[in-house]
Amino acid sequence: MRTMQEWLDSYSSDHRNPTNQRLHWLCVPPIVWSVIALLWAIPIPASLARQGSWAVLVMVLAFYWYWQRSRRLATALLVAFAVLGLITHVLYERLGAEHLCYLAVIVFVIAWIGQFIGHHYEGRRPSFLTDMSYLLIGPAWLMEKLLRKLGLGASA
Repeated sequence: MRTMQEWLDSYSSDHRNPTNQRLHWLCVPPIVWSVIALLWAIPIPASLARQGSWAVLVMVLAFYWYWQRSRRLATALLVAFAVLGLITHVLYERLGAEHLCYLAVIVFVIAWIGQFIGHHYEGRRPSFLTDMSYLLIGPAWLMEKLLRKLGLGASA
């Protein structure tokens, strides 16, 4: 199994251009939120579980994947997931499932356009086109950078 540092180093090699890096800071968090929001809006019978259970399940699975590779990053990402989940819950209560879906799709499309523009500047294809696991590495890569900026460790 690859270590988190190996994943992050590989991802970094595809993300050296400053414009691409800035666009990742602007686009990855909204992409993560939009996936959570779309999962949140999937109808679920109240007798089976609470609304948002699909999103929570996916966040738990992602957390487990991160935990196997870096407990520090997994813990930080769990906090981020909790914040995004709370935001999504509030938006769901105010907008309803249909409008939440519309908003999430719009955010998702715009953010991915930004990602592909960044990779145009980079001159490289997005990493996930070679391995879908990189869809999990993008948020971890940003979290690692944030933790270092906050002085909370320098290793994955």
